Amino acid sequence: MRTLVIIPAFNEEESIVATVDSLRGIASAVDYIVIDDGSIDSTNELCEEHGFPLIRLPINLGLAGGFQTGMKYALQKEYDAALQFDADGQHIPAFIQPMIQAMYETNADIVIGSRFAEGKKRFSARMVGSTLISGLIKLTTGKSIKDPTSGMRLYNRRMIELFANKQDMAPEPDSLAYCIRKGASIVEVSVEMQERLAGESYFSASQTVSYMLRICVSILILQWFR
Repeated sequence: MRTLVIIPAFNEEESIVATVDSLRGIASAVDYIVIDDGSIDSTNELCEEHGFPLIRLPINLGLAGGFQTGMKYALQKEYDAALQFDADGQHIPAFIQPMIQAMYETNADIVIGSRFAEGKKRFSARMVGSTLISGLIKLTTGKSIKDPTSGMRLYNRRMIELFANKQDMAPEPDSLAYCIRKGASIVEVSVEMQERLAGESYFSASQTVSYMLRICVSILILQWFR
């Protein structure tokens, strides 16, 4: 199964080299592409200096635009599967192969690297929001997703085509709900994640609340009009 790892990166100069080096050392069987999403730091220069496969966007499009760029590349190059992978070092390359194996064995459309497939969520505002999103996905699709906010997801060829060509498909939980309602099969594989190597999360506390509310509204209402 030819797999492309898509690494959207925005101002990740402190972590991008370590992230890619770890990926190449542990998961050398997969290809990868860094999507420099209009960074204003040295992310692009470091990728070029180290010879990383790179697509540079002239302006910041956000995660959705950067991810779709990667999916369009995967579609053009005829990959069988594409994996969303964080540039900040939170995702661990050792779990990529188990996810690929799960897709191969189950013929799933999407495989989620789940932090909670075999354990409970710890209590925090973000985890309360994740639990709420899980409940809304269950309510609207009948499918139980334990870690809907995980950003480590593997998509098969059919999903690559969908995310590459449909303009309102972001790599977010509401898109998972949409895909399930359209007949996509999803499985979860237990993974571990670590703290980001450097920098700060894109989401502040207020942005996290706003994000959770937006996703909940989309799952409950907006998804039915897509």
